[in-house]
Amino acid sequence: MTSRPVVLVVEDDVEMRKVLVLAFQNHGYEVTEAGTGEQALAQVRDAPPSVMTLDLGLPDIHGVELALTIRRKHEFPIIVLSARAEEEQQIQALDAGANDYVTKPFREEELMARVRAALRLGPRVREQRQLALGDIRMDTIGRRVFLKGVEVELTPTEFKLLQILLGEAGRVVTHSQLLSGVWGPSSKNEVQYLRVYMRQLRAKLEENAARPKRLLTALGVGYRVAP
Repeated sequence: MTSRPVVLVVEDDVEMRKVLVLAFQNHGYEVTEAGTGEQALAQVRDAPPSVMTLDLGLPDIHGVELALTIRRKHEFPIIVLSARAEEEQQIQALDAGANDYVTKPFREEELMARVRAALRLGPRVREQRQLALGDIRMDTIGRRVFLKGVEVELTPTEFKLLQILLGEAGRVVTHSQLLSGVWGPSSKNEVQYLRVYMRQLRAKLEENAARPKRLLTALGVGYRVAP
């Protein structure tokens, strides 16, 4: 049994898939591949990979829908590789649970750096199945969040953001750490993403979102969850 990370390449363009497979193999990864969404789901069901690259324009299932389906049961990193550079498309993919979004054409070394970053974050997220602080409890496997025992519906992005904050047990998590952990290393300076989703989280988890008592701001630095 190999100890090397396994990359699942989901890409319907045969030539692009060959390029990606060869690139990952040259960087020491084990590689499996799929040309359709159904093939990808079968691969994940039989042997979940360490990380997956995902093209959105698959012939049978839209990549966003595929990411949502996978996120219901699995936590491995998903990196979208797409020729679509529209901000709305990127937001949809990240909301569906993708960890990063890379537009085509891309530089091979940049892609490898993003994969390494995603893999560094992955094991830390998976090692704790239950996270709790104060009256917030999170089931990371079932992907459910409870406030005072009542379930709260979160989007995949909101879930990931809260998961990182809870995992730091009340300590301040910087803007850069949160942005890299949720949206990938290319988004470290996109603080507006963070503000939007923190507002959404507060609306769901605070009694008064304008005067938060659970999700606190460390002015100019980041955020923390208070017990």
